[in-house]
Amino acid sequence: MASATQYINCRQCISGSLISSALTIDSNGLIIPNSPLPENTQTIDLKNAIISPGFLELQINGALGFHFAHYGEPATYQAGVRKLARYLPKTGVTGFYPTVPTVSSSVFKEVLPFLKPEEFPDSASVLGAHVEGPFLAPSKKGAHDAANMHIPASSSLEDIYGEENLRNSIKVLTLAPELPGALSHIEKLNKFYDVRVSMGHSAADYEAGKKGMSAGANLITHTFNAMNPLHHREPGLAGLISDPSPPYFSLIADAIHLHPRVVGIAYRSSLTHCILITDSIELSGLPDGIYPGHAQIPFSQLKEGNKVTIENTTTLIGTCIGLDECVRNLMAWAEIPVQEAVRCVTENVADAMGLKDRGKLEVRRRGDFVVLGADGTVKETWILGKKIE
Repeated sequence: MASATQYINCRQCISGSLISSALTIDSNGLIIPNSPLPENTQTIDLKNAIISPGFLELQINGALGFHFAHYGEPATYQAGVRKLARYLPKTGVTGFYPTVPTVSSSVFKEVLPFLKPEEFPDSASVLGAHVEGPFLAPSKKGAHDAANMHIPASSSLEDIYGEENLRNSIKVLTLAPELPGALSHIEKLNKFYDVRVSMGHSAADYEAGKKGMSAGANLITHTFNAMNPLHHREPGLAGLISDPSPPYFSLIADAIHLHPRVVGIAYRSSLTHCILITDSIELSGLPDGIYPGHAQIPFSQLKEGNKVTIENTTTLIGTCIGLDECVRNLMAWAEIPVQEAVRCVTENVADAMGLKDRGKLEVRRRGDFVVLGADGTVKETWILGKKIE
């Protein structure tokens, strides 16, 4: 058995540039120096391919008919998580944050134990939960259930999520910073639980956003969506993205949630802080057609391409885009090459979340990488140095 594998004739996406260099991964799936090589190292010629770190998905609600907020019983729920983890490498994703929108406290406590960081064979890693709510502004609820929303000053974090889940499962939490008690929640999440805080579903003005950042928030959730619009006299949360020290900010680059020109403007405001997300719903990966509703959306759903609406209306439910398509869209709309676009699904996510084990093609990190065409097409996905079929 080979003690390591060296991938030669490849161009690595590093900090927005293409670097011609070999990549060496040991038998444990970790990146090691290219020299000296261990004995019995095998060589794989990638024939001048472009390789990127494995993509990281910061916000995804579900796919293949499975939604992270819909809980029946443990075995079915666990099977759904594993099925989705096995599916995502097809889109270049090697790690993801399953996202639970606003639900009752009892549902949070049911599902979050199954969303703590975990790895499955030949699958994308579960990196921990992204909880989007319930501390959101009802005026910016979007598709969230306002009946389950809470004011931070009136509800403790532990009561809503459970202390065990705050310590072990939740890695990023979206809230509205202008709500009473929100700043103290941000400080506690940041300092006591090491949870990243993202500001979103919010009517905050620019100054409230600055206060949120001072309290410890370092992200904005699906920028421009479910927040006050950018105004020339009051820039709101969106105005933070061009600050000298901006937060990381996520964008849904699907031409449904945002106009392509807006995506280009936002990306140009900070190349190192822009993050692409899908925020995709459970119909992602399924054929077009009409699907039944559920507890959160009690109407029939019409899927047409990436767009899902309530049947016989123009009311948007969500998107079904893949993260690889978001990368290709950014390439086209910002007129940038693939090595620049992939930063927004790799390095920038790792930096935002403080990940030291993935997201960059560096020694001691995981050997997760994606072989890409110059047009951003995913040709192969490798996890821990193993090609996923």
